[in-house]
Amino acid sequence: MLSLAREAILSALQGKPLHHTAWESSCLSERQGVFVTLEVQGKLRGCIGVIEAHNPLRESIVHCAQSAALRDSRFPPLSADELDALQIEISVLSVLSKMDPREIEIGTHGLVIAAGEKRGLLLPQVATEQHLSREQFLQEACRKAGLSRHAWQESATSVYGFTCEIFREDSRSANA
Repeated sequence: MLSLAREAILSALQGKPLHHTAWESSCLSERQGVFVTLEVQGKLRGCIGVIEAHNPLRESIVHCAQSAALRDSRFPPLSADELDALQIEISVLSVLSKMDPREIEIGTHGLVIAAGEKRGLLLPQVATEQHLSREQFLQEACRKAGLSRHAWQESATSVYGFTCEIFREDSRSANA
């Protein structure tokens, strides 16, 4: 998955098509939500994902990796000069399930907060990386959804949890 994401980014930067390789694992044909997070020198450089699994994982990884590199509106497009310092993390999501906020385990569960047309998602690693309490994690997910920080306590707001299987390049493979 990590090499597929890196190849997808490289092909997009070079303006060349990505070639399908025969050695790919059959797990890439499964349909699961996925997020691709990019860091350069330890700083967030892009993060794009899909919650609903409409496409095979292979297609979603390619789309999310290229989008995180070139179309995350929070950052300028990634440049070829940044590739040597680029680290890729892929989070493969479980199915979302409605949760009681008291059942959320920091470092285990990711969150989706939804109210009407608004929704915000935070991956499980966000809470641990930012040292958030359960309540702070819920508040940040609300903020990301464009809701009041305490909207998670309102009956019109739904709280969904999920887990992730996380794959991350180490510093040696990122420079290979």
